[in-house]
Amino acid sequence: MAPRSLFDARTLLTTVALVLASLPTLSLGARRLPGQLAEATAPPRDEMSYHGGAVLRGEIPVSIVWYGQFKPAQKAIVVDFLLSLTSVTVDATPSAAQWWGTIDRAYLFNVSASGGASNATTTRVVLAGQVADEQYSLGKSLTLVEVFQLAAALVPGDGALVLVLTDPGVVVEGFCSARCGPHGSGEAAGARRYAYVWVGNAGSQCPGQCAWPFAEPAYGPRGQPPLAPPNGDVGVDGMVVTLASMVAGAVTDPRGDGYYEGARDAALEACTACAGKFGSGAYPGYPGKVLVDDTTGGSYNAVGANGRKYLLPAVFDPATSACSTLV
Repeated sequence: MAPRSLFDARTLLTTVALVLASLPTLSLGARRLPGQLAEATAPPRDEMSYHGGAVLRGEIPVSIVWYGQFKPAQKAIVVDFLLSLTSVTVDATPSAAQWWGTIDRAYLFNVSASGGASNATTTRVVLAGQVADEQYSLGKSLTLVEVFQLAAALVPGDGALVLVLTDPGVVVEGFCSARCGPHGSGEAAGARRYAYVWVGNAGSQCPGQCAWPFAEPAYGPRGQPPLAPPNGDVGVDGMVVTLASMVAGAVTDPRGDGYYEGARDAALEACTACAGKFGSGAYPGYPGKVLVDDTTGGSYNAVGANGRKYLLPAVFDPATSACSTLV
């Protein structure tokens, strides 16, 4: 699906009004920086549990805001990942669909969108639309509230998920120093509740913090060489790792009262509870045993649409109290 034209002034004014009317709820279950990975191995303060709130389930319309300059090949990496979850059948294993299936089975299958028990049904991710803002309508230095503005302008319906993706030249509040990508929620006109995710391209700003394990960690455990990115793009392959983790959090804990572990204001979620784990035998500084493409040398643990390959984070399985990896 081709991106639509970038935001116009009327859309932005409307969005500002939405922000003033309903400030976003921001999750602190952001993807951890490499130096924080050792914390994930400590005994949990609480079990991963359901707190009675909303999840996103059923058919989830997903929209993308491309903020800045992205090459068509870079967009294809991200779009193919989303299509791989439920929209395109992939016969190969392990697959991105299997990764999504773990999230659906462990967290979404028996919970209604508003909380509580429901009739069991699978959850599908449907690409609803894309917008390209190549002229940086809000500038190249964004606050988290401005990220929310961008998301609020593109809400396709109730229960939607909006992805705001920024290019390497955009500086976002807290990026690299505090987080690699957060998720949050908001309410658009007509009482449409939605979730959003922001992820930045860390290829030039902080690959050691937010594109690991495709770059040498900036701090924390060392000694392992960086993995080769499966699609040959350190920045965008790193974005997919963060995006997968934040999408998992956004659907299982969109408003901060769904599935999480620990204190609500410092929660660990479906993937952040397994930070830094991609394959069997993982430990802080070592992503685990993963697969290697014979032709490109790229490291991966999941096959997706159009034969594309991805490295996806482990998912915490509440039933086993363990991190589940694809390989």
